[in-house]
Amino acid sequence: MNDISVRQAVLSDLDELATMFDSYRVFQGRPADLAAARAFLRERFDHGESVVFMAFDGTQALGFAQLYPSFSSVALQRVFILNDLFVHASGRRRGVASALLAAVERHAWSLGAVRVSLNVARNNLAGQALYAAQGWTQDAQFHMFHRYPTAG
Repeated sequence: MNDISVRQAVLSDLDELATMFDSYRVFQGRPADLAAARAFLRERFDHGESVVFMAFDGTQALGFAQLYPSFSSVALQRVFILNDLFVHASGRRRGVASALLAAVERHAWSLGAVRVSLNVARNNLAGQALYAAQGWTQDAQFHMFHRYPTAG
């Protein structure tokens, strides 16, 4: 059996977390920019704008999940957006993603959240299967829309 542990990231994890975060961004099709990744995460830490969990095998970081707090006006309760979930190739198929999801859920429920929401790419069938296997359900009520600024 594996010895995967998960804990909430702290500021002293920033360098190691930034390296994984940069790898995640590259995985998502963005160019590598470790300095920008580190600065972005530092801002989140400095302003308490997200909660990050990191998964380890001993001292080796294998993955992370980043939650952003929000609220439901209709439910009058806290919600969380699971914006980022990444497992390094060396940690895949070892239960790392499941352990991160469990930590995310424990955190959210401990704070009285009414839900945790996430988006997954339509072509990410492995991610969709993981979430379904962990009891997450696809939204049947709402379509998500985005509006982006126009160029020029």
